[in-house]
Amino acid sequence: MLFRPNPSSGVPIYLQLMEHVKHSIETGALRPGEQLPGIRPLAEELVINPNTVAKAYRELEHEGVIELRHGCGAFVSGNTRSKKLTDNLRAGQALVAAAVEKLHARGLSGEEIRRLFEAELAALTRTGGHGG
Repeated sequence: MLFRPNPSSGVPIYLQLMEHVKHSIETGALRPGEQLPGIRPLAEELVINPNTVAKAYRELEHEGVIELRHGCGAFVSGNTRSKKLTDNLRAGQALVAAAVEKLHARGLSGEEIRRLFEAELAALTRTGGHGG
């Protein structure tokens, strides 16, 4: 799994992992029915606590993105909740693209735009609601 957590981003690692999995599904890098890496091997690969991976997987299962099969592992869900998530991500991607384009047109650098998005995400995570 090509994912590198960024501990200094202000976004919890489990949320970063969840977003990576969702993005991989949205872009087709992960397909319905495909098996995700096991908790321990992924934790070792990413040099993070296995509980962090387990938490991300549990949350993804709760959202209907993946299915946890006891003794078999985690698999990308093929259900309609996953399709709805994919549709929402595509719509969200268009909104983000438009926002990035407007910010770039105002003269902000890619790094400045990234920091703005990360700050809003961190605020959203802290408050459980809208950023600012």
